[in-house]
Amino acid sequence: MFGFSLQKLIVLAGIVAAVWYGFKLITRMQEARKADAALRQNTAKRPGAARADARGEAEDMVQCPVCQAYVSARNTSSCGRADCPY
Repeated sequence: MFGFSLQKLIVLAGIVAAVWYGFKLITRMQEARKADAALRQNTAKRPGAARADARGEAEDMVQCPVCQAYVSARNTSSCGRADCPY
């Protein structure tokens, strides 16, 4: 009656989905570029500093000679054992 057929509706749904996901992809790429630019700008303000990733900066770790666990080199604390050197 109006020229609707199952094939036309499926193609239309596919086109709408492709446009929808295309816009989502473009938005994600723009947000990633903005975050990368902000990270570069933040790193440029601190020359000599190691580049930080989005979750934080990397820390040096040291291995406890007693319990063999790795702990932060800056904030070492006792593991609770009586013979722990920290």
